[in-house]
Amino acid sequence: MTMLKFIIILLALLGEGYAIFLKILRYRSANNPTPANVADIYDAETYLKWKQYSAEHCKLDIGFGIVSFAVTLILLITNAHAAFASLFPGGEKMQLYAVILLMFIIDTLFDIPKSYISTMVIEQKYGFNRSTMKTFVTDMIRSTILSFIIMAGLATIMMNLHHLTGDYLMLFFALVIFIISLAITFLYPLFSRLGNKFTPLEDGELKDRLMALLSKYGYKVKAIEVMDASRRTTKLNAYFTGFGKMKTIVLYDNLLNAMTSDEICAVFAHEMGHGLHKDILKRQVLNVGYMLLLGLLVDLAVSAPMLCEAFGFEGLNYGFAFILVSIGLAIVQPLTNLLINANSRAAEYCADRQAVEEGYGEAMISALKKLAKDNFAHLAPSRINVLLEYSHPPVSERVEAVEKALRTQK
Repeated sequence: MTMLKFIIILLALLGEGYAIFLKILRYRSANNPTPANVADIYDAETYLKWKQYSAEHCKLDIGFGIVSFAVTLILLITNAHAAFASLFPGGEKMQLYAVILLMFIIDTLFDIPKSYISTMVIEQKYGFNRSTMKTFVTDMIRSTILSFIIMAGLATIMMNLHHLTGDYLMLFFALVIFIISLAITFLYPLFSRLGNKFTPLEDGELKDRLMALLSKYGYKVKAIEVMDASRRTTKLNAYFTGFGKMKTIVLYDNLLNAMTSDEICAVFAHEMGHGLHKDILKRQVLNVGYMLLLGLLVDLAVSAPMLCEAFGFEGLNYGFAFILVSIGLAIVQPLTNLLINANSRAAEYCADRQAVEEGYGEAMISALKKLAKDNFAHLAPSRINVLLEYSHPPVSERVEAVEKALRTQK
């Protein structure tokens, strides 16, 4: 084994080791004491049920993570990617797709059983799953095809941009991926309609209050729709989408059944707060920095053919360069996540204060507690997990911040 190959495998080990470390911390933190201000969310029986639910998901993640990485490690050590690619004669494009195909096969062999156990066993066991086997299979086929298209598409973009831009690959790759991420964000409402049914919210007090809440700040409501999320899950969610001031409000049917009108308005005052504070725009600014970092990793991977040669290739293979980029991302993401997640958590506090300013502070607290209970949230996560993984603050800290804002308001 060459020194270069050893270093890359060591980096892969460090990246996966870090991911498993966070999963173990998450598993152990289930025994942390529950903060007093959210102790009423779970009764003793439900809390025990949550610990069992959390433990099963953590064990599943840890187990599949270890086995999956062991297979990946074997493939790297034995130069299996180059050997597999050699079975497909052709130019660099065929060689790229051969490596991507191997990645896709390995990922699919792990993703399908893991998703089945997570959804049809664990979620079913604890009463969250509403998916039938037909729905599960349909969703898996759709997500599997989409996964392959994304992997092959990104690698192809990387190859073509390298040919077209040469030394400027970093900038152009970052720009193209940023544009694609924006497009996906704006097209998400269309994607969500592929497997769900949307119906207009019935006329009444709730519809009038939601429209008035957004119209107060100049937002125009295109539609208020209810999504049949209960076909798949019992969990709660709501969001609004749209360009500029034109918004479409989407409510999970579960949310309508579980929350009062005040609580739903509080949730939407929170979402409106994100729009008023330009949080999406701020997040996109951070994304630009992240995309530039991604572009740098891509540039490094394709500018040094000896990286691919260390794993049995005769020269640069864009598919394997894609794998090298993913290894690099696993190393640098802990640092980028610190910044991105800290910004996101700060935005959540500000959005919660918007609900207080609209007169829904108490309703926001009860809504947060219902969301935590119905989504089986961790009430006392490890501080390290929060700093590195959480885009939202723990519910106890959000409740404390809302209570403080209510006292200040008085």
